[in-house]
Amino acid sequence: MDPSAPLRLLLVNDTDRPMRQLRDAFADAGYLVIAQADGAAELLRLAESERPDVIIVDTESPTRDTLEQLALMERSAPRPVVMFAEHGGMAAIQAAVRAGVTAYIVDHVSAERLAPIIDMARVKFEEDAALKRKLADMERQLAERKLIERAKGILMRRRQLGEDEAYALLRGQAMKSGLRLADLALQLIHASELLD
Repeated sequence: MDPSAPLRLLLVNDTDRPMRQLRDAFADAGYLVIAQADGAAELLRLAESERPDVIIVDTESPTRDTLEQLALMERSAPRPVVMFAEHGGMAAIQAAVRAGVTAYIVDHVSAERLAPIIDMARVKFEEDAALKRKLADMERQLAERKLIERAKGILMRRRQLGEDEAYALLRGQAMKSGLRLADLALQLIHASELLD
């Protein structure tokens, strides 16, 4: 993406009031509003098809439908989400954050405050995404370690080997086969299940 290009926004109207004022405020602040969803029904489709940089939700208090759509979007097309709400309250904020809202802003915001709010939401989104990737990587490594330990146990039992010998045998075979150690371990576990 061209860093000099304006940020592309998807506006979501979760209220009965028109979004003209908010839309104009974003245009005046230099943002490009690429689409507007009137309610939750269009949110996921527009997020996937338009791929906005940031999603802006205008609401009195987030509806269950909007929160469900945001949670679905968080899984399939994650984006920073800024929610401007009339009402706060810990329960509403917690529900919004669980659904993937990056910044929950209560009350109206002046045009001068829009850029820092959006910048903060983008930074927080990127940091959260990095933490999720790190967590997923750690979970994958732990799962692979468990497979390797299980495969070592099978070799130790069947071949009467010590732990170091079983690991060396497993590692040597993985290198010879051009497989990752965890992949070979999984194959050994499946083969062992067939033979037992």
